Amino acid sequence: MTTYFETGSETTSLTAEDLKGALETTFQKLGTPEKALLLPPDHTRIFSRAGEITSLCYQLLGDRVTDIMPALGTHSPMKPEQLAHMFPGVPLDLFRPHRWRDDVVTLGTVSREYVAEVTGGVYDRPWQAQVNRMLRDGGHDLIFSIGQVVPHEVIGMANYNKNVFVGTGGSEGINESHYLSAVYGIEQTLGRADTPLRQILNHAQDSFCDGMPIVYALTVIQQMPDGALHTRGLYIGDDHETFYKAADLARRVNITQLEKPPQHVVAYLDPSEFKSTWLGNKAIYRTRLAIADGGRLTILAPAVEEFGEDAEIDRLIRKYGYRTKREIVQLVAENEDLSANYSAAAHLVHGSHENRFEVVYAAGKLSAEEITSVGYSYGDLDALMKRYPIETLHDGWHTDADGSEFYFIRNPALGLWQADLGNQ
Repeated sequence: MTTYFETGSETTSLTAEDLKGALETTFQKLGTPEKALLLPPDHTRIFSRAGEITSLCYQLLGDRVTDIMPALGTHSPMKPEQLAHMFPGVPLDLFRPHRWRDDVVTLGTVSREYVAEVTGGVYDRPWQAQVNRMLRDGGHDLIFSIGQVVPHEVIGMANYNKNVFVGTGGSEGINESHYLSAVYGIEQTLGRADTPLRQILNHAQDSFCDGMPIVYALTVIQQMPDGALHTRGLYIGDDHETFYKAADLARRVNITQLEKPPQHVVAYLDPSEFKSTWLGNKAIYRTRLAIADGGRLTILAPAVEEFGEDAEIDRLIRKYGYRTKREIVQLVAENEDLSANYSAAAHLVHGSHENRFEVVYAAGKLSAEEITSVGYSYGDLDALMKRYPIETLHDGWHTDADGSEFYFIRNPALGLWQADLGNQ
């Protein structure tokens, strides 16, 4: 097991030429593949630079790149214009959709005993290690998984083998992974590299992926208070250590420790990135460890038009709403439709304010009735965009029109915010 390339620090800022040089070095060490499958994220990770790395791979390898499969998980397939925007210069006929409900194979099963051991007995069901069948049966001599390591609500730190087992996984593996993590606890997961789910995925990789030539390219991106993005690190390898090096840097540059819990946080959801609460609720996930008890989170979401990107998940969110973890676990036990879709149940847990703070959702394309029906407070988008003009705000503390303080976050997907909630 090898780390083929690594560079990174809290002051590094990698250029396009740096990325290209890193890939050239990697392919020299690996040997030029004859048939490569690339696994980048989809457009919901547009700021990861994975699109740029994918384009550079195509420049360097040409026709040896035979297949590109965006690791959609349960997200909607990318549209041609989204593919062209995120992966400039790459022929669209190379892209393969991931059909997570049916185009998968099960590589093996992580035992219930192992799951119970790593979750401290909180969860004791076996976990199915599933991937798109192309990974196993495609005849590739390189499977190049590309993505960003950043704090994440389900696995602690995103990417690495999550991009494989969840990004190209099947309904059983995706749903179960999300629910077991939600039951274990989002507060005990966020921003941590060695979570129970990560241990389960590492175990699955070690046990079931010996014959699969998977190599990972992992970026670490930092957003500055003025909105500027810097690529602080790039780690390429096929082993756990490569991921943990990236995760350590991500912990240092992507987690903001606030000196006090804000009574009010204002988060903006970029219209090009967020069109559903399924994705947009990162504003809740990534700020919940900072918001004061009794506080408020205002979400400015101009393009949010639906709850779930999948029709069935959208229906379930509308039916049950964002409730406390205790309530959702009980509803799962009592209702077949929710117990059949653990991923939706997990999302409802993660998106809950747990009756601890208020969520004001200013969604551009959802009605007041729709917003309040799922457990949030409705916000008037036009009025709030005037009150909080994002073009003039930097990430950090500001004074509101009524003289109170608020903390502004331009892109909650790029970090994690924490405060000591014990000293309020």
